[in-house]
Amino acid sequence: MNTWIQSIERTTIKKTMSRILPFTFICYVIAYLDRVNLGFAALEMNADLALSAEVFGLLSGIFFFGYFLFEIPSNLIMHIIGARIWIARIMITWGFITIATAFVQSDTHLYVARLLLGIAEAGFFPGIILYFTYWFRNHERGRASASLVMAIPIGTIIGAPLSTWIMDNIAWYGMAGWRWIFILEGIPAVILGVVTLFYLKNRPKDAKWLTDEEKNWLENELDNERRQSIAVNKASKLEMLKDSKVWKLAFVYFANYTAMYGLGFWFPSIIKSFATRSSNMEIGWLAIIPAIIGIISMLLFAWSSDKRNEQKKHLIGSFLIAASGFIICGFADSAMTMIISTSFAAIGLYGFVGAFFSYMTLFFTESTAPAGIATVNAFASLGGFFGPFIFGKLAISNGMFVLGALAVLACAVILSLRQNGLDLVSGEEDKDNNAAF
Repeated sequence: MNTWIQSIERTTIKKTMSRILPFTFICYVIAYLDRVNLGFAALEMNADLALSAEVFGLLSGIFFFGYFLFEIPSNLIMHIIGARIWIARIMITWGFITIATAFVQSDTHLYVARLLLGIAEAGFFPGIILYFTYWFRNHERGRASASLVMAIPIGTIIGAPLSTWIMDNIAWYGMAGWRWIFILEGIPAVILGVVTLFYLKNRPKDAKWLTDEEKNWLENELDNERRQSIAVNKASKLEMLKDSKVWKLAFVYFANYTAMYGLGFWFPSIIKSFATRSSNMEIGWLAIIPAIIGIISMLLFAWSSDKRNEQKKHLIGSFLIAASGFIICGFADSAMTMIISTSFAAIGLYGFVGAFFSYMTLFFTESTAPAGIATVNAFASLGGFFGPFIFGKLAISNGMFVLGALAVLACAVILSLRQNGLDLVSGEEDKDNNAAF
């Protein structure tokens, strides 16, 4: 590669990453916060609305039914009309529904609000993952995906103390603090949705912040990967949906999703069950510890899997670590033991992310990616219902053992995954032959 090409490559990648990743990261922080702030509101909301543990478990998960039903259509629409308009629509809609949740008066109202929130937000995350395929080559997507999903632990770090502080300190106009959580955390989604209309560009050719040489280089690189992908992957959506590998990917992500959102909604209540004398604010600070550990893990796993091109090994390792953590959680008998063991599980849960989304895109072409990515994410999102429901129906220890068993099963599924008859665990394949897009 000559010096001129190397210079174009460096500047183009730097520009695209610095332009796209910080903004999509902030948007996903808000998305995650608006999904799981119900868990912090529950510290007072459940008593105010007389919600049982079983009802709250169902309320936490019903979001994902709406999400599941509309995710694939949403991604297909985005591919047609462009990310700029569609992502803006998603954000503005979910922001208003989050705000409206503040005014619920019963569990029925909450069921409706959470279902509508799932419908409104459907397609946001897989839409961003699809959007990355328009801008980043395969061996940059691990870092790009990790930077996006880092919003989950960052959202917890910001949301836990923020939500509990709002609940303890704000009661304007006679409204309870838990209601103000939804109002104050829903407004940023509306604002950022409007900003999205002006900030995002659909494709590199639309980017005024790239030179013509940079646009041409990037489009050529992505076109080369797309041609290579067509040669080795299913070219039609119907063939892709018949491929067992797609459903194996969906199960693997389902296992991670189940654990992530089961803990995301229930962790404040789990801590409170051990630390009964702790204030809401203290519980909020304790809840961020696994998230901090998760950030470090996510960065290290993403960097390592991209550098070594060994996504499959990293996925197996992440699930084995998570399974070990959950088994230890099942024997926890104090808040500190639970936090330490959950933090260990978080190493695996968050480390999974960057490697998985880079690995997943290896199995799709440009034409099948919108439906394929959305299909994997849609069925995996049912774990967002299953995870909270586990802790609503089972004792904490039994719930942790279920998550551990699910992680072990996911390892077995990963081991069975092959692309084009080649086992990708070795990381020794020619990148050019396995590049997606």
